[in-house]
Amino acid sequence: MTRTADGAPPTTPDGRYIVVRGRLWRTSNPHLGAEERQALVDDLMDARRAVRGAMQGGDDAALRIARSRVQAAKTGLGERGPVWWDDGSPDLNRRMARNTCYAPWYASLEEDR
Repeated sequence: MTRTADGAPPTTPDGRYIVVRGRLWRTSNPHLGAEERQALVDDLMDARRAVRGAMQGGDDAALRIARSRVQAAKTGLGERGPVWWDDGSPDLNRRMARNTCYAPWYASLEEDR
């Protein structure tokens, strides 16, 4: 797995995606204010804990609600839903980096290993 010197996953040169196990994952909207971003991250963590609790408890209704809370937080962060950039570039979320316009950049990371 490719990581940066500090152990974080690499971020595409335009800052739109991180790469985990060769797959692109959209980053949070960098234009969010610090307080708004932190509130959304807190909501996301609470929702993920609720998903875990609902799964452990076998509560299907609570699971649906918790998963919708995860979706809402991730959409608010810009990681899902409409893209946060406005230059018309397509959303490549969840695609393999080697199959996108980031392929040369990603290959150079692999070569540097």
